[in-house]
Amino acid sequence: MRKVKINLGLNSYQILIGSDLLKESGQWLKEIGFSDKLVIITNPIVQKLYGNSLKQALLKDGFKVTILSVADGEEQKSLETAGRLYTELSKAYTERGTPILALGGGVIGDLAGFVAATYFRGVPLVQIPTTLLAQVDSSIGGKVAVNHGQLKNKIGAFYQPRLVISDISTLKSLPSGEFANGLAEMIKSAFIRDRDFFTFIETNLDKIKSLDEGVLEEVVCHSARIKAEVVKKDETDLGLRHILNYGHTIGHAIETVSDFRVNHGGAVAVGMLAAARISNKLGILDTGELARLKSLILGAALPTEIPDLDRGRLIQAIKQDKKVSGGKIKFVLPKAIGDVFITDQVSLSLIEQVLAG
Repeated sequence: MRKVKINLGLNSYQILIGSDLLKESGQWLKEIGFSDKLVIITNPIVQKLYGNSLKQALLKDGFKVTILSVADGEEQKSLETAGRLYTELSKAYTERGTPILALGGGVIGDLAGFVAATYFRGVPLVQIPTTLLAQVDSSIGGKVAVNHGQLKNKIGAFYQPRLVISDISTLKSLPSGEFANGLAEMIKSAFIRDRDFFTFIETNLDKIKSLDEGVLEEVVCHSARIKAEVVKKDETDLGLRHILNYGHTIGHAIETVSDFRVNHGGAVAVGMLAAARISNKLGILDTGELARLKSLILGAALPTEIPDLDRGRLIQAIKQDKKVSGGKIKFVLPKAIGDVFITDQVSLSLIEQVLAG
């Protein structure tokens, strides 16, 4: 097992990464001070795969456990679902010291985290991500949110978990498309911050896709370290942390306009390439670097072209991105693999040109 420390003063916590960690969760929870009642928020698929066995392991460790289930799907990340969970938490006599365990992928992590941040003005949160995307990205850093008005993550908070337990054994149950979803965020982490890690992913992609546990533990750990370093320097997303949104400005627009039929990883993969093409057209990113990014994205079985969506609606969604400031659209653009910068000087005409293909 590997450990990554998120150093945030009083909000510091650890990420535990390894195989078969779920059955040991009670031990880790007791070590950080929990010993009584717990609430697990998950979805029916994950509950069947891991939730019921996790509950039994926690019961054996002396915990009282309630499981609250939310239907699968991005549309569940809403104020309406959060409201229903508040009611169920009240019925379960949840107290201010009762931790919420978010067991699942990014949707569950964001939703359960938002509920934890707002119920009683904040109850303890433990992230237990079961997808690659959640393990390398969304469970780390304390961003929790729900969607609103067809806009992704429009209402949210910064709320750090007390602990993250990343059991890489759970990745074996992921459909190939969902695994590729997480590869997009892993590639993003390397591309924005660590050229050597990008090369490692290129070299070991077949082992990663074949779920080699040693390599998986390494890449999940390395991705977590990259995010931990950025979050430590900019916990509340005022500057440097914007680089973690590489590919997300166009990616989120694609998700929104497609009514979330295009999954997050696929949308981000296309968004990364679109941003790289913008940089290339501006004479910044070398064509060879752009080709390497495209090749790795293709190797990860991710899309590389803008889907057939209304370009006007895409532009409108981009204009409503959370990072827009003073009416200017902020983009993260690459200088080279492992080196990016933030700018609001990308013209609308260049964005439209790239979206047009």
